[in-house]
Amino acid sequence: MSKKYYTYILTHERNHIFYVGVTNNMERRMSEHKAATFGTHVGHYNIKKLVYFEEHSDIRIAIRREKTIKKWKKEWKKNQITEMNPEWIDLSLGWDLSKYIKN
Repeated sequence: MSKKYYTYILTHERNHIFYVGVTNNMERRMSEHKAATFGTHVGHYNIKKLVYFEEHSDIRIAIRREKTIKKWKKEWKKNQITEMNPEWIDLSLGWDLSKYIKN
């Protein structure tokens, strides 16, 4: 079985601040983001809405794509998101993230 890697974009309620990241487990990483505290960038700006992701089979490609997206202007990011997710819904809604929460 081949490993999967994801490049993703998060935003907040008003959809104008972005966070671009890479992970090998989207559900776990979204759980971490949603539990982020005020002291982190994601927590401070409440950037917890997954609006875009890409799947890759090679971590090097995922990281290269993350670096490319980070260099994009805000409008380019918005266009890419709208193409995949025209309603800008949180793609992680409905996921059971509780299994990743540490007690």
